[in-house]
Amino acid sequence: MCRWLAYLGTPIFLSRLIFEPKNSLIDQSLHARQSVATTNGDGFGIGWYDAQPVPGVFRDVLPAWNDENLRSIAEQIRSGLFLAHVRASTGTVTSRQNCHPFRQGRWLFMHNGQIGGYEALRHRLETMIPAELYRHRFGTTDSEAMFLLALGYGLDSDPATALARTVGTVETLMAEAGIERPLRISCALTDSTRILALRYSSDGRSPSMYLGRNYDAFAEAGIAEAATRPGLLVLSEPLDDVGEHWEPVAESSLVIAGPEGTEVLAFCPQRPRNGVKAPSRR
Repeated sequence: MCRWLAYLGTPIFLSRLIFEPKNSLIDQSLHARQSVATTNGDGFGIGWYDAQPVPGVFRDVLPAWNDENLRSIAEQIRSGLFLAHVRASTGTVTSRQNCHPFRQGRWLFMHNGQIGGYEALRHRLETMIPAELYRHRFGTTDSEAMFLLALGYGLDSDPATALARTVGTVETLMAEAGIERPLRISCALTDSTRILALRYSSDGRSPSMYLGRNYDAFAEAGIAEAATRPGLLVLSEPLDDVGEHWEPVAESSLVIAGPEGTEVLAFCPQRPRNGVKAPSRR
């Protein structure tokens, strides 16, 4: 499993959240408190938005706690919207191409969890990805495959429906293959203006997810100045030991946050009615 955080708000240096809090993402990479994997040392990645129309990405295979370049970059990059991820592999190789977040166009995507029995499902799932998107399939993870499939299902125009169709398709393929191991998802994605975060599992045991969106949460994270305007933190674990100002995200929930505010919606997969078919992009 993995640990991650997503931030939307007043531009801050990435190091303020990645390195400085008591239970920072770097600390979680060594001593995760709410994960089956205590250590998340199979690579890391950050993705951020600034002046360019597409996001910047920095990923590598070193443990996040042992990469001097990550600290140096995080201390220099300021952004009002960024994602950060530390990886614990669930079976695929440790390579830069398999580190999160994944980028396609203006989108960034990162994930904690796994498709149960993915090794038996990988070929069928990959055939569902439209050809024009499959050429951007650089890694071997189930996470990247789900991201490209969601793009094929219309992530650009209707993210909520695209995610529902993606999850419904994956669950249908798992059922057809006779896979009994669960699908578990805790993911975040952004298109440069909003953050979407999904917490879902087929067995009711989704990876942890929290929201921080009040002054106390931002102050405990060491970024009280960011509370001067509406902002949001979505993350795998609270950044301190005080739980009252971190809101647990319920099972089967979709968080949508943007300039207009944040809403938490009930999430339900959309299973194909007439058999699984690959999405058609026009």
